[in-house]
Amino acid sequence: MERKVLLAETQPELGSALRKAFGMTPADVAFEVRDAKLQGRGGAGFPAGVKWVLAGGASGDRKYVVCNADEGEPGTFKDRVLLEKYADRLIEGMALGGYAIGSDQGYIYLRAEYPYLVPVIEKAAAAMRAKNLLGANILGSGFSFDIEIRMGAGAYICGEETALLESMEGRRGEPRNKPPFPVNAGYLNKPTIVNNVETFCAVPHIVLNGADWFIGLGEGGDSGTKLFSISGDVERPGVYELAMGSTIGELLELAGARDVQAVQVGGASGRTIKRGDTARVLSFRDLPPGGSVIVFDNSRNMLEVLENFMEFFVHESCGQCTPCREGNTRLLHAITALREGDVCCQECLQPFMDLCDVMAVSSKCGLGQTAGNCFRDMVSGFVELPVDCNCEGGDS
Repeated sequence: MERKVLLAETQPELGSALRKAFGMTPADVAFEVRDAKLQGRGGAGFPAGVKWVLAGGASGDRKYVVCNADEGEPGTFKDRVLLEKYADRLIEGMALGGYAIGSDQGYIYLRAEYPYLVPVIEKAAAAMRAKNLLGANILGSGFSFDIEIRMGAGAYICGEETALLESMEGRRGEPRNKPPFPVNAGYLNKPTIVNNVETFCAVPHIVLNGADWFIGLGEGGDSGTKLFSISGDVERPGVYELAMGSTIGELLELAGARDVQAVQVGGASGRTIKRGDTARVLSFRDLPPGGSVIVFDNSRNMLEVLENFMEFFVHESCGQCTPCREGNTRLLHAITALREGDVCCQECLQPFMDLCDVMAVSSKCGLGQTAGNCFRDMVSGFVELPVDCNCEGGDS
């Protein structure tokens, strides 16, 4: 089978996508991104073009473009690489978003631990202003757009788009109630699109080559390509680009994963699979393609791995809603109970599995809704318990 084209191999001339876009209507640019089926590359997977179309049609005297560069998911470092190497491509993608929705101002919300990237981004922006690709009257089109950098607050929860907007406005990073959605009432209560670094970087390619071309880069009906940060017990950790819909086995082979016990796919809140599941695909219809892939070999104690993840969730929960705040603490306590034998059978374990389900349907944002994934997968897949050991059972 012919190898798929990768975006890293097809870097167009900077500004060429803007030149083409200025020959299109703003709505046509938004429709092109929508038709390309570009799903948010930060992990949530919401169609980027749908956001753009909705924000373009929303009422507002000002509109904003926000890049979520708050890369806080454990094991994820792909956006850092994009910012280091392709900051100008990101900015062009944001400018295309501004043109599509009618915004003249963009913000890059940068992870607090990435201050060294500020001069990199500022240098790229200055070079684009010098070429009239950013700032006032870009390429004589009458369209103006510029960007600013806003430093993150060092909180995992600010990766959620409404918590990010709260932080940008100077408040504690806590998710907002929805509706209204950011496309109608986002930054400063104005229509706003919030997209990930990788999402914006894909947009110039889509505008230049068309929606059908981008769809054709994927596998099995999935659209485009995807970057994956792979780390842990592998010979060649790093960032790899694969066609969306590729198997996890293909990625593990590229990274040199040999003695595989488990693979955490999609970050701490993703899914944990066993060695025998390598035929599963990296796609929004199967394994979460958020970007983080952590490999654990047979020397790892998976209960200790789980404890590390649950401590992370307890620490990073904003505490705003009870299911997440209390639920994560209870799941962390359950790990101690498993280790000490107080949870000794499936009957004892069941209340905690039920708690994972409750958190998934009642938490306010994605943190609480998905935090139970690793508990459910790791306990059921790597901790052996009898169905019934004649104990009293129930929540210990």
